[in-house]
Amino acid sequence: MTESQFKAARDLPSNHLLGSGTAMCAGCGGLGAVREVYDVLGENTIFINAAGCMTLLSVYPFTPFRGSWLYTAMASAPAGAQGVRDALDIRLAQGTLTKDEDLQVVVLTGDGSAGGMGLSATSAAIDRQLDFIYLCYDNEGYGNTGQQTSAATPHGARTATDPQAGGLPGRKKDLFAIWTANRPAYAATALAAEPLDLARKIETARDLTGPRLILTLAPCPTGWGFEPARSVEIGRLAVRTGIFPLKEYIDGRVVHNRIPHPRLPVEDYLKTQQRFAHLFEPRRDEKRIGEIQAAVDAYWQEVEENNA
Repeated sequence: MTESQFKAARDLPSNHLLGSGTAMCAGCGGLGAVREVYDVLGENTIFINAAGCMTLLSVYPFTPFRGSWLYTAMASAPAGAQGVRDALDIRLAQGTLTKDEDLQVVVLTGDGSAGGMGLSATSAAIDRQLDFIYLCYDNEGYGNTGQQTSAATPHGARTATDPQAGGLPGRKKDLFAIWTANRPAYAATALAAEPLDLARKIETARDLTGPRLILTLAPCPTGWGFEPARSVEIGRLAVRTGIFPLKEYIDGRVVHNRIPHPRLPVEDYLKTQQRFAHLFEPRRDEKRIGEIQAAVDAYWQEVEENNA
């Protein structure tokens, strides 16, 4: 950032849109989701930010967050949220904080924390019925340290720690299923590329109490290997190919908000990203592409059978 840009960022009004003047990557799908969350929840929000990409938003002594912000270690955000929520509840009971001044407690975390280091603390928070929103921006890797493999890295993708010929041999952990198995108040998948769907789900979560998950796919230009201008296109392709289902868990059942029809072949999505380039060049890897397509087909076949 140049000196003039720094001064401009410093002088921004407090209600300026989140993300302006920060050092985040252009085209970041996670940042787009966080901006929309703020637009819906407003300034009476405190983000408990687990170490990750979004930590880079706040560089002392400045922050682009319009509300409150607390930084925690990668595995500790739900525990931090518990302390904040308890403190707010005590002040409400004492009458030193009004309902209008109360804050919505939001854990902000990447997939590395959500599906790995912070999973135990998250499970415990759900068990305690902590009243919080858990916002995960899923860029399918440890994005701010060089895109190493995380529990959310998809089958066949190459990362800094899985450079082998066929990409990652494992499968992506289903964080949505883990949450719904614990019977939270609400859970939903969303992405910034589908803003109306995302806004509705944030509004739904806002008006409920208890543990609530918003799991957003976060296309990552630097980690996935694509031009930043294609971020929205790639997000929409993830939905249209069926790789990323839009769904929500409410009142004890899972509802799919969009059934992609006709469903595009998965390679339309894979070909847009350098992390899957080895599946097509120098020779087409029919086996690995077929495995990815078969997994998506099996998922949607099960959805159709359950809805029959």
